Amino acid sequence: MTTKEETDTIVYDEAHFIQMLKDNDTEVFRDAFLSLHSYDQAQFYEKVGPDIRKLMYAILSPKEMADLYEGLEVDDDEYESYLKEMNTTYGAEMLSHMYTDDAVDVLNELDNHQRESYLEMMDEEVAGEISELLGYAEDTAGSIMTTEYVAIPENSTVRSAMTILRKEAPNAETIYYVFVVDDVHRLTGVVSLRDLIIAEEETLIRDIMNERVVMVHVDDDQEAVAQIMKDYNFLATPVIDNKGKLLGIITVDDIIDVIDEEASEDYSKLAGISDMDKFDMNPLQSATKRLPWLVVLLFLGMLTANLMGQFEATLEKVALLAIFIPLIAGTSGNSGTQALAVAIRGIATGDLEKENKFKLLIREMFTGMIMGVVCGLIIIGIVYFWKGELLLGMLVGAAICCSIIVATLAGSFIPLLMHRLKIDPAVASGPFITTLNDITSILIYLGLATVFLSQIG
Repeated sequence: MTTKEETDTIVYDEAHFIQMLKDNDTEVFRDAFLSLHSYDQAQFYEKVGPDIRKLMYAILSPKEMADLYEGLEVDDDEYESYLKEMNTTYGAEMLSHMYTDDAVDVLNELDNHQRESYLEMMDEEVAGEISELLGYAEDTAGSIMTTEYVAIPENSTVRSAMTILRKEAPNAETIYYVFVVDDVHRLTGVVSLRDLIIAEEETLIRDIMNERVVMVHVDDDQEAVAQIMKDYNFLATPVIDNKGKLLGIITVDDIIDVIDEEASEDYSKLAGISDMDKFDMNPLQSATKRLPWLVVLLFLGMLTANLMGQFEATLEKVALLAIFIPLIAGTSGNSGTQALAVAIRGIATGDLEKENKFKLLIREMFTGMIMGVVCGLIIIGIVYFWKGELLLGMLVGAAICCSIIVATLAGSFIPLLMHRLKIDPAVASGPFITTLNDITSILIYLGLATVFLSQIG
């Protein structure tokens, strides 16, 4: 059995903590475990099984468990299984102690009946705040904001503002920005903690506040909010309604989660997957996620096969042409994917909003021409020295040159068009662009071959 005095000398790991729980070393476990960072606590909580977690529920208070949950980094659907391990009353109290935006994230993973059960057990005021946030559309500013912030009246003094700050700080997510409101709670300014500290106590807040406040609307898309906070390097940004009333704030930790979520979503679309696979999915679930795009691409592939059938006579006369089809299709697909990545990144970061779209297309066209000419000249030399066929080399080189130019333009134009039509450009996925470029490159290659067939023969 571990004594309290030994806690200063033992280097704890997962096995030590598990053993303490099994040995019922409650006091020693609490002292050691609660001294850890919330992230390390969460890592231990995630790794152990339900039996160990149930022992933790008996030792840690709902407030302490709420602090632990702030550091959890699990898939959203895992929250439901965790809550099922707890006594319902314990779970409701834990949710009450969490920041409202984090409690909303957990409750969103439950069905309506479970959600209502937890809300009924919570403090009425807390339940009301959470219910209000649950009403906002998913992926909007309202759905990720928190109501734990510090707001002070614009006609108050620095002294009274500091009194409010000391009172509200323990429950606020951040105190580095203090938001200023008028008599009807409309946002009128912001003052930093530094400004409050250095100002004279009798100074009026409206005399030192910054009136140029960058704010977001409650219905704004979370990705747009993330871009604003990135551009301005904010730790928090206020959220208002149509009347300018301050409803809540969005903090940088929530934006990091948004960026991670959006990046995963875009990556899955670029890979031609409807939603990102999770490692704990069974084969049937995983296949269901991937099949839709594969079926679409399968039909597009049949179009490629049918297109090649139209040039059957050409291929029969010069069978050597078929050798270079994978090379041309692959090269054009690669160049198209490169252009696609540049365009989507520009849209995602907002850089393209500051740049003329037509200039981008012109730049990509000339980039494609340079790459096409270089690759074309290289392949002419290779084919000539390999097969001794200069004319065939020129044909393959010309086809590669033209295919790269077209693929580069398509890779940049298609996402721009989709963005203009208010469609997520990430759906112009790599597989889609690659298949489209297969069709155009084969059409260019075999079309040129047919034109020059008499000379090649």
